[in-house]
Amino acid sequence: MKKYTVQKGDTLSSIASQFNVKDAAVLRSFHNIYCPLEDLIGYDPIPGKEIIIPEDQKYLKEEPPELEEVNSMNGYDDEADEEDQQSEKKDEKKEEEEKQEEKKQNESKSSEHDGKYFVVQKGMAQCNQGFKFPKFKVTSHQKHYWNDADGQADFLAVTEDDLQFDPPAQPFGQCKLKPSSGGYLPCAYAAAGKWKKPYEKVKVMGKSCLTEASELMCSTGGKIKVFKHGQESEAGKSHANNANTQEQQIYNPIMDYNEFKEEVNDTDQLYYS
Repeated sequence: MKKYTVQKGDTLSSIASQFNVKDAAVLRSFHNIYCPLEDLIGYDPIPGKEIIIPEDQKYLKEEPPELEEVNSMNGYDDEADEEDQQSEKKDEKKEEEEKQEEKKQNESKSSEHDGKYFVVQKGMAQCNQGFKFPKFKVTSHQKHYWNDADGQADFLAVTEDDLQFDPPAQPFGQCKLKPSSGGYLPCAYAAAGKWKKPYEKVKVMGKSCLTEASELMCSTGGKIKVFKHGQESEAGKSHANNANTQEQQIYNPIMDYNEFKEEVNDTDQLYYS
C-alpha cells in the first residue's frame, strides 16, 4: 500500500484514475478499511489529507495508468460520454418535434383564413346568444385601412384588440342566456380576452388583423363571430386590364372598353379583392 496527499481540486475519481484504481468507490472503500477512524473519508477528499492507495491488481484496472491519466486529463469518460450523446439526441428529437408541431399549427391557422376577407369598422358582428348585429368599433389604431385609399374611418382595419361595438350599450340586444318571466334580459356584453383566430401574418402596430374566421368569447357565455366583413367588392385595375376587350365590347356594345381601361388606370383608388 502507498499513500497520496490530496491536492486542491482533486476528486476521488481523479485520484482513482491517476493510480489506475478501478473507480472512486473502490478507492474510498479500500482507504476506509485500512485507515485510522479519524481519517475516514466520504465522497469529497480533503486537501492535505492522505489517502491510502491500493496496489493489489484486483483493485486496479487492466488499462495502463499512463493511458488512463491521459483520458482523465482530457475529461474522457465512456459512460458519461454515452449519456451525453443520448441526451443530445433526445434534445434534437424534441426540438425537431416542436418545429414540426409549430409548422402544422401555422399551416392550420393559415388554412382557416383562405378565401376570407379582412374585417373593417363598417362590418357587423353577431353573437350566437343575441338578436342584433352591431358594427365594429376600432380603438386600437387610426393607421391602416382596407379597400379605401382615402382613409375613411369606415374602412379602418379591425384588430384582435378591438373589443368594442357600435352601439356600445347592449350591442347584441337581448341575451338568450338570460331568460326571465318577461322575456330575455338585455345583453351585458363583456369580452373574455382578445379575439381568437386572428390572421397573425398581417399586423397593424403589432396587432393581428381580423378576418371572417375570427371569433370572440363573451364572459356571459356567447360566441361572437363576423356577420359582415364590411368591405366593398368592386372591380380594380387588374380586373379591367386582364379582361378581353372584344368580349367586353360584345357584352356592353354601347361602351368603349379601351376608354374605360384608361379611366381605371388613371385613378389612384385601390380596391381589395
